[in-house]
Amino acid sequence: MAPPAGFSPEILPKLAELEAALGTAIRGKNEVVRLSLVCLLARGHLLIEDVPGVGKTTLAHALARSVSGRFHRLQFTSDMLPSDVLGVTIYNVQSEAFEFKPGPVFTNFLLADEINRTTPKTQSALLEAMNEAQVTIDGHSHTLPRPFMVIATQNPLEHHGTYPLPESQLDRFLMRLRIGYPDGASEREILRNVQTLSPQTVPSSLVADDVLRLQEMVHRVAVEESLLDYMLAIVERTRNHESLALGVSPRGSQALYRAVQALALLEGRDYAIPDDIKRLAVPLFAHRVVINTRTTLVQRRADMGERIIAEILSQVEVPL
Repeated sequence: MAPPAGFSPEILPKLAELEAALGTAIRGKNEVVRLSLVCLLARGHLLIEDVPGVGKTTLAHALARSVSGRFHRLQFTSDMLPSDVLGVTIYNVQSEAFEFKPGPVFTNFLLADEINRTTPKTQSALLEAMNEAQVTIDGHSHTLPRPFMVIATQNPLEHHGTYPLPESQLDRFLMRLRIGYPDGASEREILRNVQTLSPQTVPSSLVADDVLRLQEMVHRVAVEESLLDYMLAIVERTRNHESLALGVSPRGSQALYRAVQALALLEGRDYAIPDDIKRLAVPLFAHRVVINTRTTLVQRRADMGERIIAEILSQVEVPL
């Protein structure tokens, strides 16, 4: 990767090494790996939705473990309480004072495994953390470590024992990815190396400070006015589409802007191009739109959201 002019030349090769290392943990899914790193660099949170057994937790675990920061995994269940995530204030008899005991959310990377198997009350406990990088307990605000990223996995809503994430929660995730089944050659390689493949074996080429530096570099990627017009035209189409009850929010527009800058940086550019937008619109917007009730009777909401965003992309004129 040739570093763009004015960007730290010593850190971008580390990023390329990290991407290659993640590719060894999740075989045959190079685009999924790249988009996961885009999410990290854009200061976003990642939602991985797919059927069991295709590598959701493996990818999330590998991404979190690939950076030498603090990491915690939470297996969400129906009996989990908000205090199990955020922490709790308890009375210390010895000091005769109340003390705050931080929960698992006080980490750099929180793996929220099967987040839609817990109740809406516990799901909503993450809203403030994901949006403002802080939590409020008993009227006191506590700042979370930096960088902070939630990597959540969920099973499709058709599976038993799931609680659909509300729109406000989905909007906090920068993007939603679906891994899918590996191709024949990749699955053969997985079987041959079943004893050696482990997310814990991903070499850690970056530290938390490196991630913060890369996130700052993302903001220096140039985005021309014509590309802003292109993004806004796509967003406007989602708000007026006949099959959508709710279009993309301003938070979604901001998310696309940051992600486009992050993708350009990953590819060694200090400027964005139209293809960045076309590549990112579906994983960033499909989970943010709300499908009309009559439309959901035909196909799954997730499938319909992706199809509609792809349709809008084909209709909006691409800037030259």
